[in-house]
Amino acid sequence: MSDISPSPLANRPALPPEIGRRRTFAIISHPDAGKTTLTEKFLLYGGAIQMAGQVRAKGEARRTRSDFMKMEQDRGISVSASAMSFDYREFRFNLVDTPGHSDFSEDTYRTLTAVDAAIMVIDGAKGVESQTQKLFEVCRLRDLPILTFCNKMDRESRDTFEIIDEIQENLAIDVAPASWPIGMGRDFLGCYDLIHDRLELMDRADRNRVAETVKMSGLYDPKLADHIPDAQLAKLREEIEMARELLPAFDRATFLAGAMTPIWFGSAINSFGVRELMEGIAEFGPAPQVQTADPREISPEEGKVTGFVFKVQANMDPKHRDRVAFIRLASGHFERGMKLHHVRSKKPMAVSNPVLFLAADRELAEEAWAGDIIGIPNHGQLRIGDALTEGEALRFTGIPSFAPELLQVARAGDPMKAKHLEKALMQFAEEGAAKIFKPQLGSGFIVGVVGALQFEVLASRIELEYGLPVRFEASQFTSARWVHGARDKVDAFATANKQHMAVDNDGDPVYLTRLQWDIDRVERDYPDVRLSATKELMV
Repeated sequence: MSDISPSPLANRPALPPEIGRRRTFAIISHPDAGKTTLTEKFLLYGGAIQMAGQVRAKGEARRTRSDFMKMEQDRGISVSASAMSFDYREFRFNLVDTPGHSDFSEDTYRTLTAVDAAIMVIDGAKGVESQTQKLFEVCRLRDLPILTFCNKMDRESRDTFEIIDEIQENLAIDVAPASWPIGMGRDFLGCYDLIHDRLELMDRADRNRVAETVKMSGLYDPKLADHIPDAQLAKLREEIEMARELLPAFDRATFLAGAMTPIWFGSAINSFGVRELMEGIAEFGPAPQVQTADPREISPEEGKVTGFVFKVQANMDPKHRDRVAFIRLASGHFERGMKLHHVRSKKPMAVSNPVLFLAADRELAEEAWAGDIIGIPNHGQLRIGDALTEGEALRFTGIPSFAPELLQVARAGDPMKAKHLEKALMQFAEEGAAKIFKPQLGSGFIVGVVGALQFEVLASRIELEYGLPVRFEASQFTSARWVHGARDKVDAFATANKQHMAVDNDGDPVYLTRLQWDIDRVERDYPDVRLSATKELMV
């Protein structure tokens, strides 16, 4: 038990046991690679739920635990990142499920700032898909350690070497096999665990049963023949010998530096390969890491509590009109009732009812440690990027806000309710679900999003949560840029370009563009003003 917090860098102090046993990670993938199913099985093995609800099963069973918004349950997709905490062996897993749909990538980017590692799920038949590649790039920017799970091996999939080659080429990362599949599709029997030299057999009859494992003394153990037909056994031995020659062996230090990913093969829907992946996170995954902030870095073992908001979810409980800010604790030992300093407003904040999430179920958090993710219900005081500390004025850096790629004008179905619409839109802007711009000239609001599906989600949520019919209409503008520069220069620029100017929900000036030509013109005619497509969400 003493070795629970091996420090990846020799000069880092050993973490207090409670912090050292934390593993905080996100699951990323292309839509439909099986991410939600994998999340379900994690909860099942962690003893957090009794029976996994398949995403597309019938009736009650299809209410998967991590998809709680009405639209998610209707469509079988995850559109908002949800957090879940559960115990596995002596470890505490904090799992953040992210939306796979590319229209919600911004929520995912921000979520990745709050975790220490990521699990990349790929589909055995499709390999690395576009969205996986995008999300992988973000992990790259932050040097996050990545574990790979190749799912759906019980269906016809591609050759194992081909899948590994594709990951190495597309993502420029070394791949070390942690397990090796035996057959595929209908002939898929299970995997050989290369790290622990054991055979894992899949039970097709009972999807919620953990696979049986047989300890082997190497690939030439005669016991293997009792479980695997001769032809498949010969192929397995040949493939693993090739793999051992061609592929690097797993090395924890390289993995923690973000330069190597171990890969497991399995079938999440058949509960196969999931436990081995969980063992991998427990054994090799990083304990809570140092967080970057301004003016200094924050180490998890520090005594004082610090944390930052990486997500705000409004109306998780429609009966209470509440908003929950998801906080990643960066250091210290938090206890319920503590007074924390809200850096942006410089005001103290008593945290009396913090919650821990088990998907849509939540319970009061009596305490939490660095690495944990807690929710703080509030009425709009907390925004994405906010820091909470025990008095120190810190700013957490690197939480991005991206310029929207689609702009539409929002109009209330009932003109008398325009004020209510403004309130609803502001709430979604603070939640990070959309950008809201108020043009200097004319009425109405311009709503900006990253993907078209977000307009549907917004319209349905405004109707469900506020009882307001709303319609989105085409706007003459196609993109937005934040305006930076000396105050007088920005003011002069704004006066000269009134028909293009707006402010976002923080009151920052925004230049709305119709064509790339508009941006080029500003760069040419106003050298003292800078247009930017991202804005750091900081105090």
